[in-house]
Parts: sequence; C-alpha cells; structure tokens
Amino acid sequence: MKKTHTLIILCCLLLIACERDDICAENTAITPLLVIDFFDADNPSEQKAPTNLFIVEENATVGLAFNTASIAIPLRTDLDQTRFNFILNNGSENSSESENIDSVVFNYLPQEEFVSKACGFKVTYQALQDQVTPLEDGSWIDNITILNATIEDDSETHIHIFH
Repeated sequence: MKKTHTLIILCCLLLIACERDDICAENTAITPLLVIDFFDADNPSEQKAPTNLFIVEENATVGLAFNTASIAIPLRTDLDQTRFNFILNNGSENSSESENIDSVVFNYLPQEEFVSKACGFKVTYQALQDQVTPLEDGSWIDNITILNATIEDDSETHIHIFH
C-alpha cells in the first residue's frame, strides 16, 4: 500500500513539474520599442522635450502622453508600417500654445523570431523609414534622422527628431 501511495505521488509530481522552457526569464529579449530622442532644431546638440506631447496611433482613441526628451513607443508587429499622430501642446490651457499635429509614418520590414516555448515569438524591424505630414498649419517637426534602421533592442536610440 505504501509503495502505491509513493508511486501516485511521484507520478503527480512529474505531471505538474515545470520544464525550463515553461517560464520566460525576465531578461529574455522581447519585441523592442522604437526609441526616439528629441532635439532643439536651432541648437541640434541640445536635447529638448516637446511640450505636452501626445502620441496616438492613427484611428485609435488611446495614446501615450510624454513630457520628456526621450521616449519609447511600440510599432505594429502585424503590418509593415505604423501611422502615428504626434500632437504638440495637447490639452494646453495656454491660449497662445495651440495644438499642432504631425502625422508620422514609420515603414519597416518586421522579422518574426522564435524565442522559446514560454516566451513565444519576438519581432525585430529592418529597413526603418519615416515620412512626416503636417495635419495642421505648419509642421512642428523640422527633421527626423534615423540613426539605426534596424531595431533589435530598445537599449539604444533609433531616431532623432528635431523641432
């Protein structure tokens, strides 16, 4: 009888035991974000945070608000482009600072890569390109410089935007 209980317990433990691939480690590489640093167009070596920046994907109702000179945003993994509206002075109560919207399109080639059973797939992006279209009177973005057209991790800056 004792051997039967031991055998049943051993079988149960084997059934519920995790394999190494069943847990996605915290330091495992995942789909990277697009890292953007903002700079002053009049003094290109000086970082400058946009005022009340709100970024929303085209035709979406939820976006991200920023007040820093460096941001990280997600790109779509299911398409070869992501369209954003970069809204300067979003919700500003100062009447002299009106909202200014530029549409920014990022084109790229998404590359899916299997990581592990627990982590699934990650996507990296190749051949990054941009296109800016002002949606208001005049563009607030003066220039976009792509530093790295391959996005494999989000530990480095990929784009500089001058405004």
